[in-house]
Amino acid sequence: MAEDVIIALDFPGESETMAFLDLFHDKKPYVKIGMELFYAMGSDAVKEIKRRGHRIFLDLKLHDIPNTVKSAMAVLSKLNVDMTNLHAAGGSKMMEAALEGLTRPDGTRPLLIAVTQLTSTSQETLENDLLIQKPMAQVVSHYAKTAAACGLSGVVCSPLEVRDVKAACGNKFLTVTPGIRFAGGDAGDQVRITTPEKAREIGSDYIVVGRPITKAPDPVSAYERACREFLGK
Repeated sequence: MAEDVIIALDFPGESETMAFLDLFHDKKPYVKIGMELFYAMGSDAVKEIKRRGHRIFLDLKLHDIPNTVKSAMAVLSKLNVDMTNLHAAGGSKMMEAALEGLTRPDGTRPLLIAVTQLTSTSQETLENDLLIQKPMAQVVSHYAKTAAACGLSGVVCSPLEVRDVKAACGNKFLTVTPGIRFAGGDAGDQVRITTPEKAREIGSDYIVVGRPITKAPDPVSAYERACREFLGK
């Protein structure tokens, strides 16, 4: 079941970000804070956007030795975000350590999801650059099963792999899908993409939409369109 549209706040700094959020007035979209904004503003970005009443997906894609990731997640757990992530390619020990670090003393934690393969990665890149000779869908499903076995809540994958992930891990295992473009829109640097409506049909739980909303002439209307097509409202 479709749960929400997440807007990617891929802006270089505070002024652009807050000006964009101000466009929404009484609406409080679920938003993604990625590397660009976090590196520009640090934890202040999270605190201010949380203060404004938004749910936050903190998209930093941690990938390091298990102990380092565990320590970093312990810090991130204090920011009160709703979802965060790491790279499944870091392996099961890293994912287990991350989950341990992210879990607070009272047992609560944000949703933790694992990036499988970036939506900019093609089959050709997978084979030639990463030396992974398996089909993309098989690789993504394997990463998802490993993440599920480690206790994570879901994965980031392209909409094209959602059905394979659900088949491998069950319908309750979350799929967060970037690579969303409106019909007839520019694909940009994304390779494995689909529309909000199609993402709903194939079972994505969350879609992440960046430039089709943030670069639109009327971002609020573009967001509302994404909600209509994905959420049916």
